[in-house]
Amino acid sequence: MKILFIANRFPYPPFRGDKLKIFNLCKRLSVQHELHLICFSEQASDLQYEAELKPIFASITVIPLPKYQSYWQVLWGMLGHLPLQVNYFKSKRFAKALKTLLNQHQFDAIHVQHLRMAQYAQGIQSTYKILDLPDAFSLYWQRRLQVPRNLFSRLLDAIESKRVIAYEKTILQQFDLNLVCSKEDLNFLKAQHQVDQIALLPNGVDTDQFKPNNHDYAHNKTLLFTGNMDYAPNVDAVQYFVKDILPLIQSQCPDITFVIAGQRPIEAVKQLACKNIKVTGFIPDLSEMYNQASVVVAPLRFGAGTQNKVLEAMSMGIPVVCSNIGFEGLGIQDGEGAFMRTEAKGFAAQVIALLKEADLRQATGQKGAAVIHSQFSWDKIALQLETYLKH
Repeated sequence: MKILFIANRFPYPPFRGDKLKIFNLCKRLSVQHELHLICFSEQASDLQYEAELKPIFASITVIPLPKYQSYWQVLWGMLGHLPLQVNYFKSKRFAKALKTLLNQHQFDAIHVQHLRMAQYAQGIQSTYKILDLPDAFSLYWQRRLQVPRNLFSRLLDAIESKRVIAYEKTILQQFDLNLVCSKEDLNFLKAQHQVDQIALLPNGVDTDQFKPNNHDYAHNKTLLFTGNMDYAPNVDAVQYFVKDILPLIQSQCPDITFVIAGQRPIEAVKQLACKNIKVTGFIPDLSEMYNQASVVVAPLRFGAGTQNKVLEAMSMGIPVVCSNIGFEGLGIQDGEGAFMRTEAKGFAAQVIALLKEADLRQATGQKGAAVIHSQFSWDKIALQLETYLKH
């Protein structure tokens, strides 16, 4: 097949989130198919990695998207009805480049990444189109509105939530197939928008990089949180953990160290650093951090879909305690690699239980590794996407 991928970000280096998924799927699909990429670049330094993508894509079209342009479009977009994130990624230059690509090639399928990029495929009628959503955005915003925030943030959130729900309903009907990464998101969107052309494509794990590596289950002094630390759900999660959960754990495990590992930590995250809390910034190889952890925590209070931090830790055999947001999309039983706890006291109690019992840490971790390696490897997920693309 000849397949066009429309992505919101340049997919290299594939460290987290959007870049991680596109890179890993395309790397595997390129073995059998001819792939083409059109994407945005928010920084000129992205282009230094173009050679890394050339073995994967037959053509690569990169459109610059300066932040000042995006901020202006968001400001102007406040007067309209589209979600602000859609306005952020508006570009006449991108639309023109895409039109040129479509005139030059006869594609068998078009894969669009993210709700915010769906705007560029709305007018395409003759080619099979898939919209790949990282999660159900209406569910994300529904949960975000429930988290206490300042008045200005809550007003913006209310505006964006209303716009996303309306836009999502319209957009999903315009694609031949919509993909989400968890059953929870799939069921929510079906009920919310009465959409039938929707299916499951889980997030995956590089099981070659994130694999059990002689982890020392006797170690019980380190808690770990990973993720992009300028992403609102992650920032809220570590603030909540430090304020409401960590003190409960320290009352019984006073020697514990909490490590926050992730790129672009904002000032509010950096300010959490102290004797027993470390903020690392960017880590090139997170597998090393996971292997040093006794327990990985993911106390997210809003968001949707599945969480890479949970999948990667489980893949390495590290026990996880997470909220429903990191757990419900996995389709596993409580304790099968991860424990789901939604209240601060219960969350802390489960972490303490794991810290005090090496056998429980090992049994939990080994169950998680088995689940991930059998169900969530990128190889298996790429094969599933290939099946969808063949329609």
